[in-house]
Amino acid sequence: MKPFIARSLSSLLFVIIVAGGMIFHPILFAVVFMTFTILCLLELYRMAALAGSSPQKVTGILSAILFFLIFFASSAGYLSYKYLLIPVLMQPGVFVAELYRKKPDPGANTAYTILGFVYIAIPMSLTSYLVFSGSGQKEIFYPWVLLGVTVILWIYDAGAYLIGTALGRHRLFERISPKKSWEGVIGGTVAALLAAVGCGLLIPVLALNTWLVISLLVIIFGTFGDLVESLLKRSLRIKDSGRWIPGHGGFLDRFDSYLFVIPAVAAWLFFFGFK
Repeated sequence: MKPFIARSLSSLLFVIIVAGGMIFHPILFAVVFMTFTILCLLELYRMAALAGSSPQKVTGILSAILFFLIFFASSAGYLSYKYLLIPVLMQPGVFVAELYRKKPDPGANTAYTILGFVYIAIPMSLTSYLVFSGSGQKEIFYPWVLLGVTVILWIYDAGAYLIGTALGRHRLFERISPKKSWEGVIGGTVAALLAAVGCGLLIPVLALNTWLVISLLVIIFGTFGDLVESLLKRSLRIKDSGRWIPGHGGFLDRFDSYLFVIPAVAAWLFFFGFK
């Protein structure tokens, strides 16, 4: 009973922080999501260190912060997106810096440093595109599209967990994640589609058919995001990315699906528009 209570309370607190940080003010949004970006990066670098590598933490975190802030300012209309080249061009410098570090396994050190930028920093930065483009005017802060995407993902995860726990018999990807089942995916899919209908009614800036497409993107890419992080942890022989959230592991464990869903949704809305 105690683990269930701890898991429920930590989930509630996490939801409050994420949703509150998302909707109240653009500066608060930037602070909260940039903080999550840094925490996820630190967990990834910690996992790599446990496996014997030495990522360039300072370089990785600074380039992630710079990319997030420039993307945020560009989405808000204060900067041109061309300035994103600055943190991108920092990545080749990781190779040069490794020449002077004299650390063992420089290939792995470089790979994990750049992996943090590609796997975590870029997807988390793309959240700014959703909160400033949802109204059709990038100068206006409109967090409800991102909130809708987030809620659909949370409901999908909850539906998959509950149905999978109760009825799961057929393993989805036993080699990578023995507990996930096809029954859980089906239950989560039904829950996500219902959540999309709710978003269509409550957030009409996007048409219902667009919300349904987003729910399908959440189902597909959210599942792969979860599996990819499980693969990464299994390859490093680590159970959880951290212990920050009782009953859930670390921040990377909570954002693993998000890191695949946000780029997919942002790409769909970029090419097909907010309609």
